[in-house]
Amino acid sequence: MMASRALRWLGIAGVLVFVLCASTPLPILLSHRPGLPPALKPAEAIVVLGSAVNAQGVLNESSLRSTLHGILLYRQGFAPRLVFSGTVTKPGISEAQIRAEMARQLGVAPTAILTESRARTTREEAAYLVGLLQPLGIQTILLVTDSEHMVRAQPLFEHVGFTVQPAPAAWNKSGLQLTREVVREFLARLYYRLAGYL
Repeated sequence: MMASRALRWLGIAGVLVFVLCASTPLPILLSHRPGLPPALKPAEAIVVLGSAVNAQGVLNESSLRSTLHGILLYRQGFAPRLVFSGTVTKPGISEAQIRAEMARQLGVAPTAILTESRARTTREEAAYLVGLLQPLGIQTILLVTDSEHMVRAQPLFEHVGFTVQPAPAAWNKSGLQLTREVVREFLARLYYRLAGYL
């Protein structure tokens, strides 16, 4: 009897959370992060963080939007270098290389493009990219990722020595998508803090 009542209340709570996340501004309120600069300034490089690519070489929506945002910033003259991160999938498909090819097709000079395909986490991206860029004298970067991920990514890149201007790739997510991103980033930041990375 008690177990059945508990399950009923759990079900009601689950439905309530679903409705709140799917049809109210709650996810937007939870994800709101003030303090992003109203205007970007020129930097030495634009760094576009990795997201995902499938086995057929198709970028996911987040990766595609970040890629196009980075290309647009380059074409607007914000930096002379455009850097793409993105891991290699099992069939040998590199997200970074797919993004670089897209940039070339959209008019970015091949000599302006750099790629990094080894990193599998945001922390590894910061470590590998500092090794790639600082020998070239690059210290000031525009960092491109989505707004939720930026809260974790910016301090990681600042920790390794970069001067970071956040340049989030904004896009409209559904309430459920946004809730998933907020929860994922909360757990990731908690892990990074417990591990001493932030």
